[in-house]
Amino acid sequence: MSQQLTKEQLISVANEYGTPVYVYHAEKIEEQLNELTNAFKDCNAKFFYACKSLTNINILKLIKQYGANLDCVSINEVNLGLKAGFAPKQILFTPNCVDFEEIEAGIALGVNVNIDNISLLERFGNKYGHTYPVCIRLNPHIMAGGNFKISTGHIDSKFGISIHQMRHIERIVKTTNIHVAGLHMHTGSEIKDVNVFLQGLEVMFDMARHFPKLEFIDLGSGFKVPYQDDDVKTDVASLGKKVAEAFAVYEKENGRKLEIWFEPGKFLVSESGYFVVKANVIKQTTATVFVGVNSGFNHLIRPMFYEAYHRIENISNPNGPERIYTVVGNICETDTFAWDRKLREVREGDFLVFYNAGAYGFEMSSNFNSRLKPAEVLIKDGKAYLIRKRDEFADLLKNQVEVL
Repeated sequence: MSQQLTKEQLISVANEYGTPVYVYHAEKIEEQLNELTNAFKDCNAKFFYACKSLTNINILKLIKQYGANLDCVSINEVNLGLKAGFAPKQILFTPNCVDFEEIEAGIALGVNVNIDNISLLERFGNKYGHTYPVCIRLNPHIMAGGNFKISTGHIDSKFGISIHQMRHIERIVKTTNIHVAGLHMHTGSEIKDVNVFLQGLEVMFDMARHFPKLEFIDLGSGFKVPYQDDDVKTDVASLGKKVAEAFAVYEKENGRKLEIWFEPGKFLVSESGYFVVKANVIKQTTATVFVGVNSGFNHLIRPMFYEAYHRIENISNPNGPERIYTVVGNICETDTFAWDRKLREVREGDFLVFYNAGAYGFEMSSNFNSRLKPAEVLIKDGKAYLIRKRDEFADLLKNQVEVL
């Protein structure tokens, strides 16, 4: 049975810690990781949590406790991972468009480094040669993902080194004697068709022949979770079987046994997260009825930035009559969470919950309009823990320097 928090638990958190508030369910994260582990049980698989989706240190500690590794995209995420207790070799560092000094910092910390730029690869080879194993991120030129903004493997993407530059890569690797331990790709997020992964795997198998000391292939992630009741999700069980079959054939034909790495982020934490807000006003106009809540895209930007759908429910009046509302925020911009959404009748002061808010919710929040960032609460074993305090006014000024 799928793990889910009850309305009563969410209302209790809202009453104790105020709103807006992010709430995360520990057992749901564990359930999602177990689903992946079981799906790929016949593969030599490792999972690296893409912590850019949610970096609260308590979530990182949970992920480590549940047995996953860590995928980081900045040196600060690497340092957070180390502080959370991950060993350097449990961390994969995949920066993008960074200064070479950030690559050097990752190497100094001993983590797995993933390079996605020809010039940085050349600088790496000239300085480190074969003394430090490295992973190379390739662009497979595969269009995938639920939105162009989260598609990262197509020909116009800034990510990865084009597979058509393999001759250039080979020249650098040979000339500077680089030990290439891994090949990486990531085509995008919210991938419904498992064949996208299999297509990418075939590309990676073809590229692998250029690197005799290869130890692993990393397919990134992009596993889709359902946002609506009739939404599909990536069939990871089917994918696991097909990946295992593909690796078995590859190993038989090539005599090489490689690990397969994945970097799930949204898949692990999205459904664990709930964002609870309060209805400030009910505003009826000539065209619609607005529910104005005490939050905005400064706290949850996905609907405005990605046109993402989040299911919304009135947990204060679950048995009220259904009415049609447009749910908006309190920011001085067009700030719409949902148009023409059926909700149980909303009254001023009611609590509304946004589901699937664990990934890229708090993580992409800001202090726009000088609004304060919300609190974060973790529920584990039925008990609520405050894991981030709500901002206070002083937080808006703490890094400012008054000179006038």
